[in-house]
Amino acid sequence: MAENPAYPVGLRLTGRRVVVLGGGQVAQRRLPALVAAGADVLLVSPEATPSVEAMVDAGEVTWHRRRYEDGDLADAWYALIATSDHEANTAASAEAERHRVWCVRSDDADAATAWTPATGHSEGVTVAVLTTDARGRDPRHTAAIRDAVVEGLRDGTLVAPHHRTRTPGVALVGGGPGDPDLITVRGRRLLAEADVVITDHLGPRDLLAELPPSVEVIDAAKLPYGRFMAQEAINNALIEHAKQGKSVVRLKGGDPFVYGRGMEEVNALAEAGVPCTVVPGISSSISVPGAAGIPVTHRGVAHEFTVVSGHIAPDDERSLVDWPSLAKLTGTLVILMGVGTIGKVAETLVAHGKSPDTPVALVQEGTTAAQRRVDATLATASQAVLDHEVKPPAVIVIGEVVKVGPTPSA
Repeated sequence: MAENPAYPVGLRLTGRRVVVLGGGQVAQRRLPALVAAGADVLLVSPEATPSVEAMVDAGEVTWHRRRYEDGDLADAWYALIATSDHEANTAASAEAERHRVWCVRSDDADAATAWTPATGHSEGVTVAVLTTDARGRDPRHTAAIRDAVVEGLRDGTLVAPHHRTRTPGVALVGGGPGDPDLITVRGRRLLAEADVVITDHLGPRDLLAELPPSVEVIDAAKLPYGRFMAQEAINNALIEHAKQGKSVVRLKGGDPFVYGRGMEEVNALAEAGVPCTVVPGISSSISVPGAAGIPVTHRGVAHEFTVVSGHIAPDDERSLVDWPSLAKLTGTLVILMGVGTIGKVAETLVAHGKSPDTPVALVQEGTTAAQRRVDATLATASQAVLDHEVKPPAVIVIGEVVKVGPTPSA
């Protein structure tokens, strides 16, 4: 006769006693979820892993440092039996049966009255997967199914439509340095749920191809500016679409607050009464050098790094950068938007004390299939841009860290 399938249920354990027998790896994996559920957790075990001890020290778990004794499960609502002593596990399981306590056993699932599903979480949703066929029970397969569902929910490839009214507003999403895989999980999910996406040329364009036809994609560079400045037009477009009750994503390259004018948009939305969520992104200032094999810090070489905008030359009165002070730093200097001004930058740094032989790397289209790296020095950087036809977007790294990694291939 076929075994009846397990009945799935969610236990509400807040303030209720849960007894865990055994302080090893199984307990270490299961305890965080029990603590997060608000359970009153009692651990019974003569010893525990350092991670479990840390939970005890933090007051999250009560620990009776001894072996299991009959009566330990009398006040429990739920029990996890995970000791290395099979006889103790069997005795505890029998006690759980007497007291009608649902009991999980790590050593013998068939002798348990409950099974722990493979669980994962994504934005308020808990995914729990149980194997229904006892003969083919495969924990790795169950976990793989769990992972596939959770990953799909997180990255937006598995979209579950909302059947209640969504709150309109704007999500200011940092898209990362260019590789579509480097957007954050939350950013990708919000992008998949958007009604309108307003993007710029530095956003991860490959992600736009995944959007359904119903999503309106607006290129911020092509907005009709009229009498407005470009940023004002973008602000107005965000406000207009959000006030129409739409879910709007403003997709930007890198991080919204690293030379992305993100706060200007946040302030404009706040003044208009439009709710805004900020999703940080991976900044090209650290990710692009890393992708090119350059660490912005390295033990014994650079203990700090400074990120500077190079869109205004050092001799321009509008510049807010203290270039003479930067020339005195011994760490790494990362310049964004500096391809057109690298000549003046190099000249200024050398004039204020930097060695002309200071290594320089120019990384164009970092993290994308078109990435390329050009190495030079402060003395040769300007000519290298011309000789190798380096074009924006490119990240410029100045400092000894340029030389610490493997020699780049030609």
